[in-house]
Amino acid sequence: MNQLSKKLLSKKGYYDAISDLIESSVVLKMDEYIQHGTTSTLDHCIRVSYRSYKIAKLFKMDYKSAARAGLLHDLFLYDWHLEPKRKLFEKHGYTHPKTALMNASNNFNLNSKEKDIILKHMWPLTLRSVPKYKESFLVSMVDKYSSCGETLVPLANKLAEFIF
Repeated sequence: MNQLSKKLLSKKGYYDAISDLIESSVVLKMDEYIQHGTTSTLDHCIRVSYRSYKIAKLFKMDYKSAARAGLLHDLFLYDWHLEPKRKLFEKHGYTHPKTALMNASNNFNLNSKEKDIILKHMWPLTLRSVPKYKESFLVSMVDKYSSCGETLVPLANKLAEFIF
């Protein structure tokens, strides 16, 4: 877990919302896998969770469910970069929400909103999995934003080193 994640976890209101999850060995196992660039799946999920928590709180949404599901949305526990060749709709981007939901449901007590958020966080890639709740839509968008930063910023830094 990186320094930013540790700093975000030190925020009391946020930590209170996800404390039972973040102390779990199954959640901490996400630190063993890289998600985007050099960012671990755990660090990615903490960023998505914290940003979703803050935005949901600002707009008087269910910030606790957004934070909890944001933390669990990528609880797939494998290295997707080593995925064998598969047909399009069998690839990680399409299948991991179901895997994450299964892992989260097997380890934690989730409400219906949290389940919807996890299952539908890849929308609009997964066209038929339209978010049912505004919190589901929020986490999906925050996930896209976070993923872009984790992927594009390191690439831009490498390009800048090359050019300058």
